[in-house]
Amino acid sequence: MNTSGAHDRRRETHPTSKQQRHIACRQVRGIVLVSLVLLGLSALLTAAEAFCGFYVAKADTKLFNKASKVAIARHDTKTVITMANDYQGDPREFAIVIPVPTVLEKEQIHVTEPAIIDHLDAYTAPRLVEYFDPDPCRPMPVFSALPRSAQPTPQSGDTAATLGVTIEARYTVGEYDILILSAAESAGLETWLRQNGYKIPAGASPVIGSYLDKGMKFFVAKVNLKEHAKHGATYLRPLQIAFESDNFMLPILLGTINASGPQELFIFTLTKNGKVETTNYQTKKLPSNMHVPLFVKQEFGEFYRAMFDHQVTKDQMRAVYMEYAWDMGWCDPCAADPLSVDELRELGVFWQEPGATTRQRRDVFVTRLHARYTAANFPEDMRFRETSDRTNFQGRYILHHLWKGERTQCSAAEQYFASLPKRFETEARNLATLTGWEMAAIREKMAAQGQSFEDKRGMERKEDKERKWYHKLWRK
Repeated sequence: MNTSGAHDRRRETHPTSKQQRHIACRQVRGIVLVSLVLLGLSALLTAAEAFCGFYVAKADTKLFNKASKVAIARHDTKTVITMANDYQGDPREFAIVIPVPTVLEKEQIHVTEPAIIDHLDAYTAPRLVEYFDPDPCRPMPVFSALPRSAQPTPQSGDTAATLGVTIEARYTVGEYDILILSAAESAGLETWLRQNGYKIPAGASPVIGSYLDKGMKFFVAKVNLKEHAKHGATYLRPLQIAFESDNFMLPILLGTINASGPQELFIFTLTKNGKVETTNYQTKKLPSNMHVPLFVKQEFGEFYRAMFDHQVTKDQMRAVYMEYAWDMGWCDPCAADPLSVDELRELGVFWQEPGATTRQRRDVFVTRLHARYTAANFPEDMRFRETSDRTNFQGRYILHHLWKGERTQCSAAEQYFASLPKRFETEARNLATLTGWEMAAIREKMAAQGQSFEDKRGMERKEDKERKWYHKLWRK
């Protein structure tokens, strides 16, 4: 599925131009605010104003290196995990080892297309939106208120049995050969994996042992080169597993043992009742709904990476960040179209019936979490809980384009231009706070975009008043 132009496919109720959409947005928000004032719910004003604007750019997972993406659909104890890896090398060198709570049947394993994860990524990505300042002389009404490893080679069952390893099941699913393993103890399993060509790093035994102590099995997959050639793709498709477990968790420890540095992990949870948060790490909302200078439009990717780096440094790489939380029935503004019912079911949303309406898709709540982690900073597997909180949240950063009129049109225009330096200062400080960038460099870039910190138009206006009529007659 091609999602690159998804944000251009507007719903029929959307106005056809940026300015019209902005006006429509203001009008709808005004109606909402009138209702709030009449109900005496002025405390909700900020939330009502928090969204709208129209989409300009998104900060998707492609901005980050070594990024893994995992989608988890879960309701009650039923769980479907979709694992999208970023492996780019020789398929003969790829293998994956994942702890699982039970022996999986072949029907519990599936292979899907990466486009479906790319669509989910685009839909939930932090976004840049823009507004255009209205004509101050015609004011609108204002209302108060896992590690990569080498290709395994076949070994006999006797060797496995000798080491206390049992091959519980063996399947070929899509382009993958899959084994489900159990073991009596970690040393035997580690030896068997090494004998079969898996590069198990030093220090893996305690981690493997911790999973065995919990009664977990190991899902081992490698590429079947013959089946991969039949598929004809140059990439490896995401693997999916479906199972039931009381534990809502994601095993990450094996992937940290031989990592060369911090890893990026994006987790997209699809649940029925509300947003998801981690229980053994702090879940924090990224700073959002902040006004930033106009030049960020040309540097949004660089801005978002710097902002995320700055936040991770402040929190000493000990938090998981929420970047999006919303139901699948609607979005405002949309960085991509919501996922279709067929896509949701492909991702494991079993409670969503085929042919479900847009309203019924609101029974699917998506939470996007982003973590940068190492073994030292994240010493435990991630554990989650689903909440009943359905409050909307999105990483959203706002541009305000200047009104292009003249200062002399009305007294309100005079006041508008006089207020701009203070607004620009706020935008500059917001950007410096978010990213750690130097104020001097920010001011210089803003000035190049016409965002001056001095009311130059006002100074010229004052000078004009002090000149005689003939001073202005032949002024160049």
